[in-house]
Parts: sequence; structure tokens; C-alpha cells
Amino acid sequence: MRSLLCWLTLGVLVSAAEKPNVLFLLSDDHSYPYLSCYGDANVRTPVLDKLAGEGIKFRRFFTSAPQCVPSRAAYLSGRSPVAARITRFSSPLPRDVVTFPEVLKQEAGYYVGVVGRSYHLDGSMGKGEGELSRFLEDGGFKTFKDRFDVVQGGSDTQVVEQAAAFLEGRPKDKPFCLWVNFSDPHHVWNAPASYRPDPASLKLPAHVPDLPGVREQYADYCAEVNRVDETAGKVLALLDRLGLAKDTLVVFAGDNGQALPHGKGSLYDPGCNVPFVVRWPGVVAPGGDSSALLSGEDLGPTVLAAAGLKSAAGMTGVSFLPLLKGEAAKTREHVFMERGPHGSAPVQVGMSNNGYDLSRAVRSGRYKAIYNCTPWIPYSPVDSAGGSAWKSIQELHGKGGLAPGLAATYFTTPRPVYEFYDLDKDPFELENLSGRPEVAAAERELRLAMAKKMIADFDYLPLPAIPGAAAPVKMKGKGKGEAEKADKAAERAPLFKRLDVDGDGKLSRAEFSVGRSPADAADWFARRDADGDGFVSREEFLPGSPLGKAPAAK
Repeated sequence: MRSLLCWLTLGVLVSAAEKPNVLFLLSDDHSYPYLSCYGDANVRTPVLDKLAGEGIKFRRFFTSAPQCVPSRAAYLSGRSPVAARITRFSSPLPRDVVTFPEVLKQEAGYYVGVVGRSYHLDGSMGKGEGELSRFLEDGGFKTFKDRFDVVQGGSDTQVVEQAAAFLEGRPKDKPFCLWVNFSDPHHVWNAPASYRPDPASLKLPAHVPDLPGVREQYADYCAEVNRVDETAGKVLALLDRLGLAKDTLVVFAGDNGQALPHGKGSLYDPGCNVPFVVRWPGVVAPGGDSSALLSGEDLGPTVLAAAGLKSAAGMTGVSFLPLLKGEAAKTREHVFMERGPHGSAPVQVGMSNNGYDLSRAVRSGRYKAIYNCTPWIPYSPVDSAGGSAWKSIQELHGKGGLAPGLAATYFTTPRPVYEFYDLDKDPFELENLSGRPEVAAAERELRLAMAKKMIADFDYLPLPAIPGAAAPVKMKGKGKGEAEKADKAAERAPLFKRLDVDGDGKLSRAEFSVGRSPADAADWFARRDADGDGFVSREEFLPGSPLGKAPAAK
């Protein structure tokens, strides 16, 4: 009996030893490629470079949103923010949405905790909203103290002590999963001068103009990146001191992109493409470098697979454990991102999209499609609209000195409903190709993928329009403009046939007005009836834009 008991006990210990500890380090507002190991010379990140050298770095990892709250929801839940019902910035994570640390705790006996900067998933209210804050508490919407063994918030100066307390006080017979949140490089940008590069030495990306105010803010940002590298090093040193490094799967990532123009809050790559590094001694070969497409949804399923567990119900992320093991694996064809409200401010007339925007994006290895559902709201960068970078860009634009691509990107109002970029030719996403025949097939493919994702996630936004033909229309001797007109006409032809009930090849006022309000029908009939004969012919109906002029104001 004693021998059997010893055998069973040994079996439990062996089983526990096979389950790696998990340390998830998350920086805030941290865009790719701002680690030295990616070749960026603007920053100095020796700690994270060493971590990448001991494991694998990923170059095309995309968070599911360019904002803290929905991005973290996807990391933890293994599903999109839309599917997790947390696209509103101040939302608490619904109790029925399970997180991967909970699964580790419940199914594999892990000791789990979260420390450092706010994890953002228990709901938040703006100043003066005491009644709503109490409602969150009293209504049971704050759930993380039930989900985790340890929940402790604090600054970056406190996070190392909090991580040490967790690791030193953990049950020694259990594996652990610790989520460590850093504030850097989030605002406030207050890193000491010793961390700050010389603004004149920086290499700026092409999506911003080279202005002194821009350089100053990029230097501030890089200083924060340099400082988070040092803080992360202090947490990693705890693993070494406690003899835990060899048994711990370490993940370092950003929660979304930098709070600078074209970054945080936008669905361009600098808003969602973040550093992502994994070290797992004995499993991940050192020096790995991957350009596989990965999504924030994929973290949870991957960690669970590493612990020998299946994904929880509702998780739509794809485990990339085979990639970590160096095995041949089918990788993603697309990643998806969403943008919703930011912060807790209500909608106001005249507001910019830094506080409120509804948009979706899908990216393949080469192309990006963006669907803007609130295009009338002008662009403004999240968390940096008052900074010297944006103010200097606005000033230059006001003088007419901004390059055309930058002016179109930042100051087109209304913004286009559809954007489409060839990232091989235009990596900074400055030339919108949407609607051009040379990319018609690729654009259709991505819009279809987006629509399918929106359907699967029960997205509340209208689905994007799907262009007509699977391949671009080929017309000899006709230019781009005529090909585009032909495509629009092909889309409208079936509608004309349905409306023309008497089959005479033209639409009377009554036929044209079916399904329209009287005012709308009168307005658009006047626009379409270009020759003024009281009918809308097939030729007048098919073009995407009316041939006639808008009726004169009365």
C-alpha cells in the first residue's frame, strides 16, 4: 500500500513538473519594432534582446484592438473583443467569458495572479461616476478576485516587489501563472534623461513628417521603452534568483501600439503590431525569428496547449504551440482587429475619433482592409492629441506644407468607408487602393473574410459591402475609371430589373420610389433623371453616382 501511495505521489509530481510555469509580461502602448532585437536603433533594450535570443521573436503579432481594454480581453479570453462583449472601453469582462488563467487554475491546479498596472477588465468609470462604480461592485460585475488567487495593482516601481511576493509566497507544490502589467511606455512620459535618446539621432517612420515637435515626442516615447526593458529585467531576475527560469514559459508582449499619430487607436499596423517574444527552455530553440501571422486571440489557446489542456469553450484563437516547438505548422491567413469607444467620455457633437470610433480591419501577409463605420468623425490620435507631435502636424497642414499622403491620412473628412493597402509596396499605409481594379480580387477576399468573422462573432456592426466579381473586370482599351464604373453598373443592374416591373426599360416615379421614403425618393429621382423627361432610364440608373446634378435648394 505504501509503495502504491509513493508511486501515485511520484506520478503527481512528475505530472506537475511537465506543466510549465507561465510568466506573462505585458508592456503598455508598445509598438513593433521598438526593441533593439528587431533592428530598431532608436531604443536600447538589452534585457528583452537577451530574452529573444534565448527564445523566439515574432515580427507579425497583432493585438485584436489598438486599445488597452479590448486587447487585454482578447489576450485573456482567447476570443475577439467583439465575441467577448467588451468593445466598450469601460466594460467589465462578462463572468461567463472564461480566461486562460482560470482554466489553468481549475483544470491543472495552477496558482494564478495578476500584478502591476491595471489589468483593465473589471470595468471602469470616469470621474464623478460614483453611482455607476458602486453598481459595478454591488452587481457582481467585478470578477477578477474570484478568477485569480492574487489580484494586486501598482505602479512600475511597485510591480517588482509584487511579483516577488507572489513568487515567494506561492504554494511550492503547484505550477504558477503570473500576469505582470507594466505602465511604460504609456503616458505619462516621465523617464529620466538618462533613458532618453538624442531627438536628432532618431530615424522616424514615413507616416509622420520630420518636425522638431515630432522628434521630441518620439524621444520621450523611446525613453519609456528603454525604462520598461530595465523593469522587465528585474522581474526576470526573480526567476533566476528563485531557480524557476528553466521551468517557466515566459511571454513578453505589448498590449497595443504607441500613443502617437497612426498608432494607438488606429487600425494601421503601428496601432496593433506589437513586440512578441517567447522563451521556454528545453522547448523553444534559442535565436528563433518568425514572420508568421499571429493574433492576440492566440495566446490563451497556446498557453493552455503548452500545459496539455484543450482550449476553453468559446475560444476562437489558434494555438501556435507547433511553431514554438519548431514543428511544421499551418499558420493564419488573416488576423482581425476592431476599434470601439475609447475611455469613458460620452459622445459629443464635434468630437474627434480619439474618443469614439467604430471600425474593423483584416490583414493578410500582404494586404490590409479597413472598414470605417463612423467615417464622418475626423481623425485625432488617442492619448496624444495635445502633444507637440500632433500639434506640429496640424500646424504644418494648416500652412499647406504636409505631404499629400500624410494630409490624406490624417485630414480627410469624411474619412473613406473602405481602405485597402498593399503592404509590400506601401508598408506605412499611406496610399488607399480601395476600389482599384488591380487589387479587386484581393480586396474582395479580405472583405469576405471580415464579413465571415463578424458573423461568427455576432458583431453588431453592419457587414461590409462585398464587391461584385471575384476577379477584376478586364476591359480592353479602358482605363481604371471606366473599369470601376463598369463594376458599379454590374452591381446595380439586378436592382434596376427588379424595380422595372412593367419591363419598359425605364423607371417611373412610382417604380423608383419603392422602398424609399417620399422625401428620399423625390431627392434621388431628381438626381438620377438627368434629361428631365420624368423617367429614370437604365443608363441613368446604373452608374454608381448620379449623372444629374443635385436639385437646387429651395
